[in-house]
Amino acid sequence: MVRHISEAEVDRVLSMKDALHAVEQAFRDRATGTAFDAPRQRTRARPGTLHILQGTSVALGVVGFKAYYVLPQGHTALMVLLDAATGETRALIDAGRLGALRTGAATGVATRALATTDASVLGCIGAGRQMTTQIEAVFAVRPIRTVRVHARTTDRLRAFCRDMSARLDLDVEPVTSVPEAVAGADIVNVMTRSAATPVLDGAMLAPGMHINAAGVNRLDHRELDLEAVRRADVVAVDSRETARLESGDLLPAIEEGVLHWETLPELGDVLLGRHPGRSSEEQVTVFKSHGMALQDIYVAHHVLRQIDAG
Repeated sequence: MVRHISEAEVDRVLSMKDALHAVEQAFRDRATGTAFDAPRQRTRARPGTLHILQGTSVALGVVGFKAYYVLPQGHTALMVLLDAATGETRALIDAGRLGALRTGAATGVATRALATTDASVLGCIGAGRQMTTQIEAVFAVRPIRTVRVHARTTDRLRAFCRDMSARLDLDVEPVTSVPEAVAGADIVNVMTRSAATPVLDGAMLAPGMHINAAGVNRLDHRELDLEAVRRADVVAVDSRETARLESGDLLPAIEEGVLHWETLPELGDVLLGRHPGRSSEEQVTVFKSHGMALQDIYVAHHVLRQIDAG
């Protein structure tokens, strides 16, 4: 019988620490050629869009895919894991919580690899559901003491900051503008639902900053303006192949000759030492996250192992 794992079961066995470990291993295995995935596929429907991410890990012996259907009012997600040798379906996993944790964990892995080691001030742009795990992941890897958040909707922003203050046992401060959120920050998380125009201006960046941009994955949407990318000393992505198809944030810099797809480092390259990543305290670093099937697969595999272990 196929095992079905509910959202409640995922929440019970999966911590941010677990997700960080699984996602980092996914990056490493992909970089060493023992795990493979393909860019996201989309099917436009009315009124929503179906997204499918698929991949396989030789190291784990699994094949898997995540399908999620996005509607204006929200989305539903399902993860499927199969045994690579036999084709047996090992698990169907309700993947809302899993997806949120793996997305946050990718930001955490990048922050651990690229941010200054003593980074303590976090600025955030966006106060949606996904920003929760973005902040939790940064907290797990850096000694954060100050958090400032800006979002367009005042009521949502205040509620978000109250909730995060309780979660973190720290005063998370709502602020009225993007510059106020970014000023003095060591790390900036950008996670916005819609960014038809950039929300982070390069003029706001300061030496030593690390930026995680994770909110958009369309060529016609941007969270970072051209100057923000131009000022970065290091720009890393999760997948070059996916970035070419989805990164509106980087496309203007590619067209201007500031960046080149062929030499753009993947985070796995940084983790394995193939790319130096940050080489000074003054450098500005950017991680552009799009999301990869292997992140879901490795986190889902951990969940299945924990459930099987009782």
